[in-house]
Amino acid sequence: KKTDMGTPFCSRYASLNFTHFPLRLAPAIQLTFNTNHRRRNGVVTSRMESTSISPSGDSSTTAVSATATGGDTTTTGNNSTEESSITDTVIQYVVLRRDLIDTWPLGSVVTQGCHAAVAAIWSHKDDAVTLQYCSPSNIDSMHKVTLEVKGEAQILNLAEKLKAGGIAHKLWIEQPENIPTCLATKPYPKSLVSSFFKKLKLCK
Repeated sequence: KKTDMGTPFCSRYASLNFTHFPLRLAPAIQLTFNTNHRRRNGVVTSRMESTSISPSGDSSTTAVSATATGGDTTTTGNNSTEESSITDTVIQYVVLRRDLIDTWPLGSVVTQGCHAAVAAIWSHKDDAVTLQYCSPSNIDSMHKVTLEVKGEAQILNLAEKLKAGGIAHKLWIEQPENIPTCLATKPYPKSLVSSFFKKLKLCK
């Protein structure tokens, strides 16, 4: 026993025999790779890949990719690369104005937020992350965070900050008054956008 324990690892197990099970006897395997989100030349892109191996041994790979546009129609920003795991929570941020909450009927302010959220999603309906967010398996468990800013100047400043950072969003301008009332981002992995909102208060 002392001699065996002193034998190098490779030598001690060199005589072991391994049995290879036929793939048809193994359960189906689902391999999911990370979803990479990169900002390249100021444009945020996302890519998700997965591979399925069936009991019969067949395998298939599918991939989806999309380019997200920022602001109302276009995205600008610094050149950088950002990555996030597919396990990162996908979230949509909605930002309301506190001065309107205090002076308008509550239903009217809620309606403004709904306008912005729907517009942000519809404007990016072909985006890979938006499709994931609105997929049948996730539609009943969407994550949203509703925040507030003091007033019009602050909502406009936030919109400019998001545009400069390449974060796709919709600034809702109520007509015919032409008043910027709120904004909403398209769905994003939380780690990609949370830093833009960390100084804002939860809307209560």
